[in-house]
Amino acid sequence: MELSLTTRTIGEYTVLDVGGEVDVYTAPRLRERLVELIDGGARRVVVDLGRVDFLDSTGLGVLVGALKRLRTVSGSFGLVCDKEPLLKIFRITALDQVFPIHPTVDAALAADTGSGA
Repeated sequence: MELSLTTRTIGEYTVLDVGGEVDVYTAPRLRERLVELIDGGARRVVVDLGRVDFLDSTGLGVLVGALKRLRTVSGSFGLVCDKEPLLKIFRITALDQVFPIHPTVDAALAADTGSGA
């Protein structure tokens, strides 16, 4: 399955909408896009996984890398996910303790992910 990446700005936040499968084949595109955003000055990033059907360990690694990159520039990073299969992956890996995970983009923005995690 193809990976779709679209970006929008809401106030101070850059929202990256991700769709499809994030796996060993598509994760490099996601990494590249996140690096472009952060290197381009985005400091408050929300990744919306609402249209993601599959996420593997490579994809998780990309998300962790983006979080670390943002922390080095005093940025913030939040995830939007309400799909139980994906949430289970975050719980099993204990990454639900690392990432702020919200059910909607509005909730992520309202929570002010400014703390980083």
